[in-house]
Amino acid sequence: MTKRNLFGLIGLLVAMLAMVAWPAWADPMAIPTSEPFTGRVVIQGLEAPWGMIWGSEGKLWITERQGKRVVEVNPLDGLKTVLLEVPEVHSGPQHEGLLGLVLAPDFDKSSLVFLNYTYMDGQKELHKIVRYKYDAKAKKLIEPVDILAGLPAWTDHQGGRLAFGPDGMLYFSKGELGHNQGANRCLLNEAQRLPTAAEVAAKDFSAYVGKILRLTPDGGIPQDNPLLNGVRSHVFTLGHRNPQGLVFVGDRLFEVEQGPSTDDELNIIVSGGNYGWPLIAGYPDDQAYAYINWSEVPNCDKVPGNVYLPADQSSIKETSHNREDYKEPIRTFYTMPSTYNFADAKFGDLAYLGWATIAPSSLDYYPADGPIELWRNSIVISSLKNGAIYRVPLSADQKQAQGDIFKYFHTRNRYRQVLISPDGLAIYVICDNAGNVIDEKGLPSQTMANPGDLLVFEYKKQ
Repeated sequence: MTKRNLFGLIGLLVAMLAMVAWPAWADPMAIPTSEPFTGRVVIQGLEAPWGMIWGSEGKLWITERQGKRVVEVNPLDGLKTVLLEVPEVHSGPQHEGLLGLVLAPDFDKSSLVFLNYTYMDGQKELHKIVRYKYDAKAKKLIEPVDILAGLPAWTDHQGGRLAFGPDGMLYFSKGELGHNQGANRCLLNEAQRLPTAAEVAAKDFSAYVGKILRLTPDGGIPQDNPLLNGVRSHVFTLGHRNPQGLVFVGDRLFEVEQGPSTDDELNIIVSGGNYGWPLIAGYPDDQAYAYINWSEVPNCDKVPGNVYLPADQSSIKETSHNREDYKEPIRTFYTMPSTYNFADAKFGDLAYLGWATIAPSSLDYYPADGPIELWRNSIVISSLKNGAIYRVPLSADQKQAQGDIFKYFHTRNRYRQVLISPDGLAIYVICDNAGNVIDEKGLPSQTMANPGDLLVFEYKKQ
C-alpha cells in the first residue's frame, strides 16, 4: 500500500469515527444520569467547596472551605476567578473553614455580601459572620467588617448557612459542635441552653450553639426577636443538631439538619420554636433514639460507645420531654423502629453509612411555576452520605410535606450543596473532596468520583 493510500484510509476512518454517537461515559466530563436530564462537570478541582449562590452577572459564587477563598465560576464554560482570599480562616478536615455566604437583599444597590468562617483567637477556636463589599470593576470582595464575632466553634457540627428573610433580617444556622457523641461525647451538649441576660450584655455567645440566630444586617439583635426565658438575644430557635440548610419560600423558612443514627429532619422554622435536640430526634416516638447525657456518665472517656449507653446505664425516652414550645419536623429521613439493625456487616467499620439517614447538607426550593412539571413546589435536598438529590413535594399551602420522597442523580460523591438555576432548567451541585459515601451499588466507598467538582444536571425539554 502506498503512503498516499494509507493516509487516505486513515482519513476515512477518522471521518467515520467522527460521525459515531459516542455514549455519555466516553466523555470524561459527562456524569451518568437518566432521561430527561443530562449531567456534566462544569469545573474540577475546587478545594473543599462548601457554599454556593448566584452572584453577579449570572455567575456562581462558591466558598472553598479549605482553600479559604471565594471564587466566581461561569456556569457556561467553567472559567474561574478568585474574588477573595481569607488567610484568617481556620480550616479542619470536615467541619471547619470558610462556610456559607449570601447576598444582601439590596445587593444591586449596596453590593454587600455576608460570609461566615471559623478562626483562631489565641488557642481558642471561634466562628464569625463578616460583611464585605463587592467591587465589580476589580472583581474583588473588599472592606471586611465583622458583624458578629466570638461565636463558639469546635471540630464538629458548625452549621454555617446564611439566608436573608423577606423581613430584611439575616438568619444563621449554628450547630451544637457535635458534643455528646463520638470523640466529643463527654462534652455537655448545650443545644437546649438559652443565654442569660448577663451573657447577652457581656456579648458572651457560649449558649448560641444548636440554635438558629436572627440578626439585623449590622449584627444587632432585632427588637422583635422572641423572648426566651425572659431574655431577648440573637437566638431565634433552639434544639438543633447540625442545621446545614436554610431557604425561604415566601415568608416561610425551611431548614434541614442531620440526625444522629436516624431522623434527619426537614423543619419549618417558627420564632421561639424548640426543635428538640438532644432530647428528641425526629418525632417524640420512643423508637430508635433515646437521649444519653454522656457528660454525666462516670469515667465517660473510658466507657466504650457512641449513641447508646451500656446496659447498666439508663437513657431518657423522647416522650418524657413534655415541652409546649416543641416543634415536630414535617419530614424525617428516616424514622426507624427500636429493632432496627445499626450494625449491617456489609458496611464494616463504616457502619454509620448503613444507618437510616441521608446526612442532608443543603436545600433549595423548586418553584410552583417552574418548567419541570414533576418538580414544581418541592424542597430539593442534597445528601452527603448517599451522593444524591432528594425531592420532597409540598402541599399547596406549603405548610406540609406531601406524598413520596424522590431520589435523583446518585453518584459516588458527597453532595455539599444544591442550587437551582434561575430558569429552573438546571440543578447545580458541589462535591466534597473526600469522605465516606455509599456508591452506586449500595456499598461503602472512600473514593469520590468527582472530588471538589461542580456538577450540573440539565433538563432537556420534551
